[in-house]
Amino acid sequence: MKTQTVKIALFSLVAAALMAVPTVSRAEVKAKDAPAAADQAVPAKRHLPFHGKIAAMNAAASTFTVGKQTFSVTAETKITKAGKEAKLADFAAGDYVAGAYKKDGDKLTVLSLNDGSKGEKKK
Repeated sequence: MKTQTVKIALFSLVAAALMAVPTVSRAEVKAKDAPAAADQAVPAKRHLPFHGKIAAMNAAASTFTVGKQTFSVTAETKITKAGKEAKLADFAAGDYVAGAYKKDGDKLTVLSLNDGSKGEKKK
């Protein structure tokens, strides 16, 4: 009887030790990954879509308004009209446009602008 009790106690001790090993090694892996995660804390900026009719155009200031939002065009903005490279001056108030922009504080900077005639809803 004593021998069996000793065997059960020994077996229980070995089983508890084996269960603790993965827990300890996982904690070490998480600790190693923590500094790398802190470096990646800055989320990537998203590109937001827009579309609609141009309500106001100011080619001199490189801005235009769609709805209640005023967008700024930069030298990096990719502008196309009818599938070909274009300039902001090629667009006018009333034109249907679409594209993508990024938000920098209160400023909406256009990344791409194109004539959105394909997406315009027909009545």
